[in-house]
Amino acid sequence: MSSSHCFQNPPKLNSGIHVAGTVQELGGLSSYVTGSFDSKLALILVSDVFGYEAPNLRKLADKVAASGFLVVVPDLLYGDYADLFNPQFDRDSWRKAHEKGKAWEDTQPLIADLKRKGIKSIGAAGFCWGGGVVIKLAISSDIQAAVILHPGPISDDEINEVKIPIAILGAEVDHLFPAERLKQVEEKLSSRSEVESFVKLFPGVTHGWTIRYNDDDEATVKSAKEAHQDMLNWFIKHVK
Repeated sequence: MSSSHCFQNPPKLNSGIHVAGTVQELGGLSSYVTGSFDSKLALILVSDVFGYEAPNLRKLADKVAASGFLVVVPDLLYGDYADLFNPQFDRDSWRKAHEKGKAWEDTQPLIADLKRKGIKSIGAAGFCWGGGVVIKLAISSDIQAAVILHPGPISDDEINEVKIPIAILGAEVDHLFPAERLKQVEEKLSSRSEVESFVKLFPGVTHGWTIRYNDDDEATVKSAKEAHQDMLNWFIKHVK
């Protein structure tokens, strides 16, 4: 994650917005949980570098839960979120401390806990850093469907190893995952007839737009809502 786009426009964690869910421990992870455990369908939302407390991420979790899913937003960063206001914050050290392979391993007890609680089908969405975790879930067949929004780096090998339906939603202005790379990934996925895929470029928006939008930016909010609906439609189709 060499691009500064990963670390731009941090959310206000103390915004005081009303949310419907609660923080619980699942699989050893502090998690924002919304929706009902009576549902047999669950979605895991994996945050970007700013963590699971981001208000827009929790609002999205509530919105998706209203469609009948149990939604879990785990704290895979263990409270160690990117802190741009701390002059001592070192991006390189932070990246090394939060390698996506380790985060994928940490999802395994969570998935097992959900299954023990009666969940029959699981989808996962990842945002930027979280996309790197979700691509590993898509390779391992731990889940039934995946969505990655404004991805971090994804290798060709990872794309070639995906085993489940996957959607990738990208921004037109993205130094980390530019439109040219999104097109390459679309072509690779399209050549794999055994894996259903959906790739979409959103014009006029920048990396992180789906959860770091400003409510006053009507165009970006509209685009974010469109991406949210695309994500939800994918999960309704494949997590059942």
